[in-house]
Amino acid sequence: MTSLVIAEHDHASIKGATLNTVTAAAACGGDVHVLVAGHNAGAAAAAAAQIAGVAKVIHADSAAFANGLAENVAAQVLAIAANYSHILFPATASGKNVAPRVAAKLDVGQISDITKVESPDTFERPIYAGNAIATVQSADATKVITVRTTGFDPAAATGGAAAVDAVSATADSGKSSFVGSEIAKSDRPELTAAKIIVSGGRALGSSEKFSEVMTPLADKLGAALGASRAAVDAGYAPNDWQVGQTGKIVAPQLYVACGISGAIQHLAGMKDSKVIVAINKDPEAPIFSVADYGLEADLFAAVPELISTL
Repeated sequence: MTSLVIAEHDHASIKGATLNTVTAAAACGGDVHVLVAGHNAGAAAAAAAQIAGVAKVIHADSAAFANGLAENVAAQVLAIAANYSHILFPATASGKNVAPRVAAKLDVGQISDITKVESPDTFERPIYAGNAIATVQSADATKVITVRTTGFDPAAATGGAAAVDAVSATADSGKSSFVGSEIAKSDRPELTAAKIIVSGGRALGSSEKFSEVMTPLADKLGAALGASRAAVDAGYAPNDWQVGQTGKIVAPQLYVACGISGAIQHLAGMKDSKVIVAINKDPEAPIFSVADYGLEADLFAAVPELISTL
């Protein structure tokens, strides 16, 4: 029994979500192999070989993988899938794009968003916005799994000494082509990898107030900025800041929620945070039910006062 982890990377280094997925793969039993499909991605393959617990790295290098097109990556996974009992992807935008294609081609059911491995064929996953946990057992010969990274500790990025096995890359499928991308650049930590996140809600009232109140707090704490769906839908914050069931799932060391009521869809995205601080003037706000520290106050007075004392 051997598990294959599909690495998420930028061709030069391995992204943190891969480390959590390696931990999940190790819990399935047997050896753990990592596939690095990229273009001029030798550095990423070498980094994957250093991950503790990885027995082998499979490196497929081709211009067809330069932009991570799902059709091409899925074809590469399928080319080696017969060697593995479990194929695991991080439950990121990229992983969720490729995994269903692999599952469909293998004619197996996908096991999505797991948070615990009970046994090699039994897994736990949250349902109903995390209000219930389903235990799922699969009889499929090959388990195709996406891993909620906040449910597993990351494997150590160093300490391993896996062999790197270069394999022939599959040809470009020709089914899609990369046209372009618009990537928001920021000096702040990436939201899903940040140790501290400060998030604002609809109570901020405008994008100007969001920036005026939340940015200084994030600067003071060295934090990433997040937002509730209501704030994003109202145009106060960009879409890639959205935390929640339909946004990004985060589990930082510290999560500060300002003016966020705490709808279950938002709580599903951040309730695994180690310490949750809520600032809200509504004493009945659901966010207080998950907060470790709650401050019933007007955020427009409380946040500047907090900044001045930090």
